[in-house]
Amino acid sequence: MNYELLIIFEDDKVFSGALTYAREYALRTEARVTFLMLVAMSFSANDFMGAKRNAIQKIEIRAGKLLAELTETFVQKGLETISALRIGDPSQEVLKFLADRPSFQAIVWGSGENLPSSCKKAGKHWICDLAANLECPLLTVTKRSKKNTLEKGKVK
Repeated sequence: MNYELLIIFEDDKVFSGALTYAREYALRTEARVTFLMLVAMSFSANDFMGAKRNAIQKIEIRAGKLLAELTETFVQKGLETISALRIGDPSQEVLKFLADRPSFQAIVWGSGENLPSSCKKAGKHWICDLAANLECPLLTVTKRSKKNTLEKGKVK
């Protein structure tokens, strides 16, 4: 079975810990890695399309450069990568993206840490609602707490 790993980023936010985790995870599982950059943008009938078109072109250029940088270390390690950009409502764009592809075995949230704790609060992040309906686990990376770090050979 080909292992597929998806890393989701939102609005150019990249958490380096998630990248490191995803790269090591992909190396262990020999996974193909898909990078999905989501950029929130609303579209309505009242919008001037010329202005939106210019904004979209700028987003495509900026996101393209960022995705190229992000995939570079994965490619150097011999991992196969795919990059995609979706502009619109992030939750809807992820669902459309997932509907067009075979299943992923894991999804890594690449734009921050501690997402699960924010899922319990009012006004929770859109990915919290989405996570409950995914076919695979949504993995988030957090920094290790000081109580779990080694100091002079002893666990605090």
